[in-house]
Amino acid sequence: MADPSSYRPRPGEIPDSPGVYRFRDEHRRVIYVGKAKSLRQRLANYFQDLANLHPRTRTMVTTAASVEWTVVSTEVEALQLEYSWIKEFDPRFNVKYRDDKSYPYLAVTMNEEFPRVQVMRGHKKKGVRYFGPYGHAWAIRDTVDLLLRVFPVRTCSAGVFKNAARTGRPCLLGYIGKCSAPCVERISPEDHRELAEEFCDFMAGRTGTYLRRLERQMADAAEEMEYERAARLRDDIGALKKAMEKSAVVLADATDADLIAVAEDELEAAVQIFHVRGGRVRGQRGWVTDKVEEITTGALVEHALQQLYGEETGDAVPKEVLVPALPDPVEPVQQWMTERRGSGVSLRIPQRGDKKALMATVERNAQQALVLHKTKRASDLTTRSRALEEIAEALDLDSAPLRIECYDISHLQGDDVVASMVVFEDGLARKSEYRRFQIKGFAGQDDVRSMHEVITRRFRRYLAEKERTGEWADGQDADTAGPGVGDVASDGRVPADGRVVPDDGEALVDGPALKDDDGRPKRFAYPPQLVVVDGGQPQVAAAQRALDELGIDDIAVCGLAKRLEEVWLPGDDDPVVLPRTSEGLYLLQRVRDEAHRFAITYQRVKRAKRFRSSPLDDVPGLGETRKQALIKHFGSVKKLRAATIDQICEVPGIGRKTAETVAVALARATPAAPAVNTATGEIMEDEDGAPETTTDAPGEPVTAGTPDERRGQER
Repeated sequence: MADPSSYRPRPGEIPDSPGVYRFRDEHRRVIYVGKAKSLRQRLANYFQDLANLHPRTRTMVTTAASVEWTVVSTEVEALQLEYSWIKEFDPRFNVKYRDDKSYPYLAVTMNEEFPRVQVMRGHKKKGVRYFGPYGHAWAIRDTVDLLLRVFPVRTCSAGVFKNAARTGRPCLLGYIGKCSAPCVERISPEDHRELAEEFCDFMAGRTGTYLRRLERQMADAAEEMEYERAARLRDDIGALKKAMEKSAVVLADATDADLIAVAEDELEAAVQIFHVRGGRVRGQRGWVTDKVEEITTGALVEHALQQLYGEETGDAVPKEVLVPALPDPVEPVQQWMTERRGSGVSLRIPQRGDKKALMATVERNAQQALVLHKTKRASDLTTRSRALEEIAEALDLDSAPLRIECYDISHLQGDDVVASMVVFEDGLARKSEYRRFQIKGFAGQDDVRSMHEVITRRFRRYLAEKERTGEWADGQDADTAGPGVGDVASDGRVPADGRVVPDDGEALVDGPALKDDDGRPKRFAYPPQLVVVDGGQPQVAAAQRALDELGIDDIAVCGLAKRLEEVWLPGDDDPVVLPRTSEGLYLLQRVRDEAHRFAITYQRVKRAKRFRSSPLDDVPGLGETRKQALIKHFGSVKKLRAATIDQICEVPGIGRKTAETVAVALARATPAAPAVNTATGEIMEDEDGAPETTTDAPGEPVTAGTPDERRGQER
């Protein structure tokens, strides 16, 4: 625990101007980001008597080891920079609203030739119209099912659409009148887009126009005695009214506004948001956060506004936002929102009428959300604390393992050997810390040797970080602390630049600088209290041997064997058997299963990539477009291999130098093994009568067997 006076800036160092400040811990991680109208006055509040600070603020300043600041010219710039840094550094002590789900939206893909109506989650995409968010995906599907009677827009996936276009037969919705079937050209692209725009207009609240038009058409059909058509129009009107009933009018004059309410106590706060469009509640969402420091309701509202509109522009930011308390000062926040919308935004507290009544409803929802969260969290915290205590007791640890790392090896009959590392902190998965490895020290299948390599690589990086930042224990120096950056690995390999070689796909290191000077999370800088390996005695011994070779003696190791769920410790002949009802065993199983899932997912990705590979992939400077042009011109890699350089030059975009490079690369590549029909045993032949190859990777035939058989061979 650090003494704040040890890093307190000297008098006069801190400027009396707007800016953003960052507190860092001893590992140079950014743990708190804040903004201030006056940096001098704001930072002085942190360096007073600890007894006068809020308990969590006191924890923050004693965890920190340094503070720094950046001066800006206006408070709006400070607000923007604070939001950017919070998103970038993910500080542990900042107010961060925990959204326990990804809220679904009703989305219309107006960026496609034939717009599609579907449920979407996650980040918003350019060119897509969004409506919501909704509390449940089934609510979206119910609404869409009603509206498709009147607006038969495409809802099928790209695969279904292409298959229908190929066969000339629409899907079931096309037959029952709930899709205009653009896949079989029953409707032109222009008319279908107009239909999608009408669907969007209706969802945006412009409902009266369509209802009046349908009622007029129904009356005309009745006068002309077209009673069947009139009945269909009557049913369409009923469907639209039923869809409108799902979101009753709450504000008059077709108001567009967001209402934000906050329910809080000393430790936590719950935020609820109602999205009102066209006078109707079109979406609802909520978050819960820890109150890291003594913070006002206005400050909580400000953080909620940053999270809501930090990535939004245009009409996604409403003209009016109603809040229970205004940020102090309110002008920078209002100006920031106005810039994001592109026009004026009103930020105010409702005083009377329908808006105040609706705000009371939002506040009740926030209160209920806070109560429900506290009920769930109390049970969850108790369970996780008990699980960690049971693990510490069973493994004879000095304290509960707050950070657990688990490793697993995955391969398919010795091919594409990979490993995974998953991290659990306080009993919860921390997916941003997950890492994956390729086994590069040797070829073939050897789980024990693979585990030794992975543990060595991971903790060599940790030691390299300690050496680079000078974080050695008292009386210890780099020479006695184990191998460092340039040391030889256990398999005798030394990377050319002294760094651990990153794997394909997700990079494992950030490069020599590691970017930690900016406070970004470093890849392998923080050690766990417990290392769990998927396996029994051999894997545990390999992991412990790797740590011993690196001189690390303050990290516990155990293994969890699948067969009887036994916990193995290094050097013990008998396993530790935890009760089947033990919360500690449940936690170890979750950690192990997550490592297995992460490893096998990566292994399948690599295998699929290898099967799709081609000798042309190794040709330097040959992009995807020119590769496709070559294959299209010659028909196959086999015919391209037999072509002369002059013939290759005939392909548009291929010069002589590139043609020579392609010819050399194909000449070096070994033709793949012939494909075998696993059902009949016969060798499959291509159009030329030669055996057909089922792999594009030189010398690597596809593994025989059915998909189910291949899955059974995966480890």
